[in-house]
Amino acid sequence: MMKELLLEIGCEEIPASWLPSLTEQLGLRLAFHLTESRLDYKGEPLAFSTPRRLGALIRGVAQRQKDLEETITGPSVVAAFDANGHPTAAAHGFAKKQGVEIKQLTRVQTSKGKYLAYIHCQRGKTSRVALPKVLAAVLRDLSFPKQMHWDAWLDDGYGELVFGRPIRWIVFLHGRQVVPFTILRNSVAKAAVVKPVKSDNITYGHRFFAKTGKPGQPIRIRSFSDYKTRLASNHVIIGRDARSLRLTRKLEKSAKRVGGKVSLAAQHSSLLGEVPDLVEFPSVMEGKFPSEFLSLPDEVLQTTMIHHQHYFPVTDNKGRLTPNFLAVTNTPRDNVNRIVRNAERVLVARLRDASFFWNTDRKSQLQDRLERLDTLMFHKQLGSYRAKADRVGELAERIAREVFKSDSCASASRLAGTLCKADLTTEMVGEFPELQGIMGGVYAREEGKPEEVWKAIYYHYLPVSIEAHASPSRRDLGSAVVSWVAVSLADKLDTLVGLFKSGEKPTGSRDPFGIRRQAQGIIRVLVDLPELTGLSVRVSLGQ
Repeated sequence: MMKELLLEIGCEEIPASWLPSLTEQLGLRLAFHLTESRLDYKGEPLAFSTPRRLGALIRGVAQRQKDLEETITGPSVVAAFDANGHPTAAAHGFAKKQGVEIKQLTRVQTSKGKYLAYIHCQRGKTSRVALPKVLAAVLRDLSFPKQMHWDAWLDDGYGELVFGRPIRWIVFLHGRQVVPFTILRNSVAKAAVVKPVKSDNITYGHRFFAKTGKPGQPIRIRSFSDYKTRLASNHVIIGRDARSLRLTRKLEKSAKRVGGKVSLAAQHSSLLGEVPDLVEFPSVMEGKFPSEFLSLPDEVLQTTMIHHQHYFPVTDNKGRLTPNFLAVTNTPRDNVNRIVRNAERVLVARLRDASFFWNTDRKSQLQDRLERLDTLMFHKQLGSYRAKADRVGELAERIAREVFKSDSCASASRLAGTLCKADLTTEMVGEFPELQGIMGGVYAREEGKPEEVWKAIYYHYLPVSIEAHASPSRRDLGSAVVSWVAVSLADKLDTLVGLFKSGEKPTGSRDPFGIRRQAQGIIRVLVDLPELTGLSVRVSLGQ
């Protein structure tokens, strides 16, 4: 007979970027260790997560391990019996070692001939005994970007348990029975509030909100259906897809209410993918900021809202930004006035800083900033960013002239390559480093530089991976296709060749200079060349 298995690992808040991988890992590792422990189960594990919990459900897990039948091979039959068929010392020794009589042994045929053997049958243990070992193995197998030492250990022979975040509670049910499991605490850490973590049938809802009783009170559950229902009534949606769907609907409704729309499929897609892992019960609030800040470049406004505040910008029907934003909160109600006011204050303060940087930076031309690049070290053996900019400019010119046979684009490529790192000295990039390259292009555009120059600067860091569509499209580049290819390749080739020549190389998972990323970007540019320029190239990749 099979019974439902429910596991919930309650933790301190887990970073949103970790959750997709951890959720997948939990399901895979649980299935693997159940199989390894000879516990039959039906259906694939359903893994789920919120910022405070990792969980998995299996619809049916056997109540006992499968029996283990093991054939233990001993001496050959020739060595085990003499010419008269009497057992030799080898046969007696093998039987004694197995704790049986010689008559209980059998003979098996192998590639080397017939051998004496003992077929050992081990009766499977109950799930109550086997499942704790499964959970211990799963906890140790989960891989985190960073792990914490939190004075915890398991009695599984391996000692200390490191984990991504401290574990605060465990729900471990097979049917309606609690599977016993304990995370012990080191003696130096034990205190009134630091105790062993023992499995139970108790979970916890939202940290600050509850429909009945006080928030944070224990919730006793009997099954997955009961667990899911009870948590939902206590402002916790365990399914990421359900949180995402709720969020999407609320964003669309809120954007419509302020007279605009939110583009969920384009520039906000990464934010929409992250926010469901930041909250357990998403709601949306509508905020606004003074329209005077709309004079800032869209790139600055969106970076401030999306990357720094995790807010969703709102656009009108023509795609222009409006002085509104949408913020996701972990509350049961939308538009809590106090939260809205605080969010508006924070955003306005950030936008004031951005406005100051914008006005300050435009007092100097990019060309005038090249001298300051001498103060920024690129690499101790390769010199400053000024030296790198000069190399990139010269190489970009050669690529445009010799590869594309375009004298007209050569001068634009050289200028763009020389100026492409100048924005590293700006106040804006100092505050918003994710805008490097982009702001250089924006400032070049403000200075009246031709499209072939400013777009080559704007997009020169792209592509950053080998995946399709990692490069800017031909429509994005306009007349700057050749100059962009020249500058993008020149920058990446200079970095790649220079670092290798300096003795830097990636080892295993370590790649502090992003050498692999540069190589992947070069390959992507070359693969996209025919579509972008109509020029066919033959790429030969050595080891």
